Amino acid sequence: MSEQLGQLKVIVVQGKRLVIRDFKTSDPYVVLKLGNQTAKTKVINSCLNPVWNEELNFTLTEPLGVLNLEVFDKDLLKADDKMGNAFINLQPLVSAARLRDILRVSSGEQTLRKVIPDSENCLVRESSINCVNGEVVQNVWLRLREVESGEIELTLKLTTPVATSK
Repeated sequence: MSEQLGQLKVIVVQGKRLVIRDFKTSDPYVVLKLGNQTAKTKVINSCLNPVWNEELNFTLTEPLGVLNLEVFDKDLLKADDKMGNAFINLQPLVSAARLRDILRVSSGEQTLRKVIPDSENCLVRESSINCVNGEVVQNVWLRLREVESGEIELTLKLTTPVATSK
């Protein structure tokens, strides 16, 4: 039986230095997967540094999963080309939300935790998890794997309170 932990808003902000998959450019879109939930962004035509600013929503449940991300190049006449993938472990975000509840942080802005790049994520650089007016927020840059270059910026927001006990 899975326990609901809250709603996760994922804002796919932008990509930079994405790989070329067409003649001189690509038509990228992002697919996010969390467990059996899937969401995707719109296609940005002819762009290697796209800006999406799209919000995608997921339900977080126990056992906690990993947020997987894949970038594709939209093609009309053949299968879409892969432009890389990345993942981020959501456990630090949920742990920070529990800490927020324990500390009873509800207004202003406070850093709850820092996450460093390691084998449990695809972070480009250190990322802070903050409580902003009661909402747990993490801004991340993820390095795309299995390609020559490319990074994706996401903002993760845990919007529903997380229970502090089971």
